[in-house]
Amino acid sequence: MTTTAEGATRRARVPLAVALAGLFVLLVVSVVVAVTFGPADVSTAEAFASITHHLGLPVDAPDRLTDAIVWELRTPRTLTAAVVGAGLGLAGAVMQSLTRNPLADPYLLGLSSGASLGAVAVLVLGLAVALPAAAFVGALGALALSLAIARAAGSLTPTRMVLAGLAVSQLCAAATSVVIFWTATGDSYREIVTWLLGSVAGADWGSVGLAAVALVVVGLVLLASAPTLDAFAFGDTAAASLGVHVERTRWLLLAAVALLTGAMVAVSGAIGFVGLVLPHGVRLVLGAPHRRLLPAVALTGAVFLVWADTLARTVFDPRELPVGVVTALVGVPVFVILLRRRGSWS
Repeated sequence: MTTTAEGATRRARVPLAVALAGLFVLLVVSVVVAVTFGPADVSTAEAFASITHHLGLPVDAPDRLTDAIVWELRTPRTLTAAVVGAGLGLAGAVMQSLTRNPLADPYLLGLSSGASLGAVAVLVLGLAVALPAAAFVGALGALALSLAIARAAGSLTPTRMVLAGLAVSQLCAAATSVVIFWTATGDSYREIVTWLLGSVAGADWGSVGLAAVALVVVGLVLLASAPTLDAFAFGDTAAASLGVHVERTRWLLLAAVALLTGAMVAVSGAIGFVGLVLPHGVRLVLGAPHRRLLPAVALTGAVFLVWADTLARTVFDPRELPVGVVTALVGVPVFVILLRRRGSWS
């Protein structure tokens, strides 16, 4: 298992304050540099001037066209990628701890498939404006169904949750396929496929706001749950002996993860491997205690997705890849490397 007593007590290799400070600086630099990439030439100095000017600092903005490119087009997209990466990384780490499953990710309980079903339903109806709300409702609906199935079989155990999630995921995926097969044509089909593979191409400041509010509100709840998640690492019986109301706490934390994941999926589609791979990589460097793991994996996810999206929109310019394709291409070999280093997760 990824969260064992041995892992939880492993001494960290890097001081937490140093790691978080370094990751935060790296994130800020990544955002500023990333917005310079694109068809129109923008220097790092111009990007920095535009961003700081709009933040209210006494800095002269670049010319109007460059300022519009940086602030209205590229910065919202880059910040959306950063917030989504942070949210998915945080949700993945919590999900792995709650289920004690090293292969768990934020979409484990059918959240991605439920969100996809909701999004596809509104896209084929030509109601793209309602996509974020539909995706969010779909994700929550899938979670509710998964937990209801798991609870109907008895107590809410990690194994029952995983199995119920797999069943709901397949059900929603099948329903999504039926909707696409019967109704999607032409441009709507291309739009649906792009969303299903994950993309922040259409992100605006509204997307940034929606994702950021979810990350701050739910993220603070998850960060505060670090001691409880450490207790879960030793198993349900040990957690109960430490005063944790196991089933009620698991329900609440799963609902929080669903809210966070639903908000991320609503603005970006289903982006894989961020919440699966990054928690393992951070554990190798900082150790398993959640007060260290959770903030670090959020910052790492933000940096990772900023650069994944930058690659997605520039490597094959003027064509653009869905960012979910890039995260898969990077995530698979990284996961294999991590698997070899860890030997096995059992």
